Amino acid sequence: MSVFPRLEPRLPSVSKPIQYVGGELNSTVKDWESVDVRWALMYPDAYEVGLPNQGVQILYEVLNEREWILAERSYAVWPDMEAVMRAGDEHGPIPQFTVDAHRPVRDFDVFGISFSTELGYTNLLNALDLAGIPLHAVDRGDDDPIVLAGGHAAFNPEPISDFVDAAVLGDGEEVVLAISEVVREWKAEKQGPGGSAMTRDELLRRLAVSENIYVPKFYDVAYAEDGTIEAVVPNKPGIPFRVRKHTLMDLDAWPYPAKPLVPLAETVHERFSVEIFRGCTRGCRFCQAGMITRPVRERSLQTIGDMVENGIRTSGFEEVGLLSLSSADHTEIGEVAKGLADRYDGTNVSLSLPSTRVDAFNVTLANELSRNGRRSGLTFAPEGGSVRMRKVINKAVDEDDLIRTVATAYENGWRQVKLYFMCGLPTETDEDVLEIADLATKVIAKGREVTGQNDIRCTVSIGGFVPKPHTPFQWAAQLDHVTTDERLKKLRDLVRADKRYGRAIGFRYHDGKPGTIEGLLSRGDRRVGAVIEEVWRDGGRFDGWSEHFSYDRWAGAAERALAGTGVDVDWYTLRERDYDEVLPWDHLDSGLDKDWLWSDWEDALAVAADPDAVPEVEDCRWTPCYDCGVCPDLGTEIQIGPTGKQLLPLSVV
Repeated sequence: MSVFPRLEPRLPSVSKPIQYVGGELNSTVKDWESVDVRWALMYPDAYEVGLPNQGVQILYEVLNEREWILAERSYAVWPDMEAVMRAGDEHGPIPQFTVDAHRPVRDFDVFGISFSTELGYTNLLNALDLAGIPLHAVDRGDDDPIVLAGGHAAFNPEPISDFVDAAVLGDGEEVVLAISEVVREWKAEKQGPGGSAMTRDELLRRLAVSENIYVPKFYDVAYAEDGTIEAVVPNKPGIPFRVRKHTLMDLDAWPYPAKPLVPLAETVHERFSVEIFRGCTRGCRFCQAGMITRPVRERSLQTIGDMVENGIRTSGFEEVGLLSLSSADHTEIGEVAKGLADRYDGTNVSLSLPSTRVDAFNVTLANELSRNGRRSGLTFAPEGGSVRMRKVINKAVDEDDLIRTVATAYENGWRQVKLYFMCGLPTETDEDVLEIADLATKVIAKGREVTGQNDIRCTVSIGGFVPKPHTPFQWAAQLDHVTTDERLKKLRDLVRADKRYGRAIGFRYHDGKPGTIEGLLSRGDRRVGAVIEEVWRDGGRFDGWSEHFSYDRWAGAAERALAGTGVDVDWYTLRERDYDEVLPWDHLDSGLDKDWLWSDWEDALAVAADPDAVPEVEDCRWTPCYDCGVCPDLGTEIQIGPTGKQLLPLSVV
């Protein structure tokens, strides 16, 4: 069943052939005939981006731990490999394959794709076509795998509803096992008496009635004359009106990945990552991840320590990333950092945190994390350039606190600081963005003052804001790419014109066009599927890569595909929505109360007009409940320390 004998002779003709070979440390290959259910898991990007993905690695391990389930991995192939595969040999084209045993993806029961960004949609279509799986779900038969979408983008899968059979909302660890049980039962009944009734639709129906799995074909969408959605309703008895996200409540019971994959080729992250908690309650209005992963659920000190030790022992990695949406917010982060730093003191193991909130940073924590590593830099994310904008987005980072924090870092040996901002936030003006330059110069000036050195650096990194579903900004108008580019050019020119500090300030940003397309895909409805297909047929691949992205291709495809519908790219992106409008994802329940989201959107507009009009929405772990709806609606609760457990010394583990 392996296509490797056909593939191997052609590997010397493609770039980075090692990415297609497989056999990584901790990878798994099982006997095909010894299992009941078979999964092909795909991250729809290149190997170097996809292999480190935490979500895919977790599901890969969870599934393969069950004797009756087999899971293998697949990644998007580069254009040169695609050409080789389509050219094929005397047996025909070489199909999309897994890297573990090089089996054709079409032979699996479930083809699961995890989307971190909507710009991977064209890679999905390419993989389906290469695999020989019908592009449209309605054309698939009982012998085709169930095409299943997951990840953050699955919270609005409507733009790809023509191409996927189902979508999973929320945490996947328990859901993939439940899906596997349903598939196993369906396959067994299909082989028995009355097996003719076990159609593909019957399998999808069984998945849909669970209320945690969305099957687009069982829902009809009606559009009003003005182009908006009139209603989304089930078209089959027993199908729920709303599909609810699944929340994993006991992270300690699921300490994955326990055996991280070690890449054969260079990847974007060369480290072992441990998720120390899941969810966020900070309430940043722009942040989809923080909203859809509520509530906060922390891992205990003991579990974190065990995961780090096991991961290092089984992988050989020397860097450990302590990951979450805001890792320094773990209630016992000090104990975690000190315990791990003590355990690995004098070894080659180093610890790292992702972007840190200014108000969560302290030098003691940073010193513990860098005890065995070099102090390469610190990253903070004020997000908004002015105080007013930071209040609008509910990330009220005080400028004095930021300068004081950065000064403390410089005093303690750091020489590089990275500040992350967004451009195009609701109610933003040129002046709001230009204040970024003023903030960066103050950071450099303060660093030189406290150190007496001129080797201080500050890098300003700016991303374009894209309104996302299930956030208070889901109703907001997106800034057009022309204005975005003009605004960022003014900022760049202002920084470069500063003869005293400009050379010490790095400036990184991307043009606004990819953000416009991401906005189209993130808030689009089913009509956008025709645009995606048109782009793919026109050669669209790897749209998350600047060298492959083509705005003209997307604009032309949208003009053709949306002709006669009364809607266009501007309608999806530049238009502000009203409360009464049915949004494409309203039938998909993230647990957040729509009235609460709308109220928070109104608060943002009020703060924009008067920065003192509405108080900041604070972390709900320490304040009264803000009634976002997640805990009562989903039957969940915030889970935080103290755990009362000690991080055992290395010799005891």
